[in-house]
Amino acid sequence: EIQTGLGRTGKLLAEEHEGIEADVTLVGKALSGGFYPISAVLSNMEVMGVFLPGDHGSTFGGNPLACAVARTAVRVLMKEKMIENAQEMGEYFMAGLKAIKSPFVREVRGRGLMIGVELHKTAGGARRFCEALMQKGLLCKETHQDVIRLTPPLVITRSEIDWALRRIASVLKG
Repeated sequence: EIQTGLGRTGKLLAEEHEGIEADVTLVGKALSGGFYPISAVLSNMEVMGVFLPGDHGSTFGGNPLACAVARTAVRVLMKEKMIENAQEMGEYFMAGLKAIKSPFVREVRGRGLMIGVELHKTAGGARRFCEALMQKGLLCKETHQDVIRLTPPLVITRSEIDWALRRIASVLKG
């Protein structure tokens, strides 16, 4: 859940989409809203109970500032309904992407605001599209050579998605 957790996919944890509760879940990056380095291991007492007090330690583990930042970030995530926004805006964004008719696009898929636009192998790779989008003011990342990965902020609005869709359409249509 390092990349997918804490609202990114429209659920608190991506594993919720599959109806599972992992034995061990790792969270990070979004845990502090990107303001301070922190990560966490989530589990239950059956798994974590193997450690007795003093068995395991870390030089920087339990940093009070990092924990305070994480606690505040999670409160804001919940209070401002960012998870719900990720789900709603993700559906809107994907519908807009699927409406773009491009000979380069093989498939649009995603959950919440973690979206991939997979290109046909004949498109020449995703990097050139990402670079063209950057020239238009939109940052994205190519992954697996043929996928444009879009992970906008959880606070994105419809008007900002519309702005992005216009630029994406112009690049994907050539």
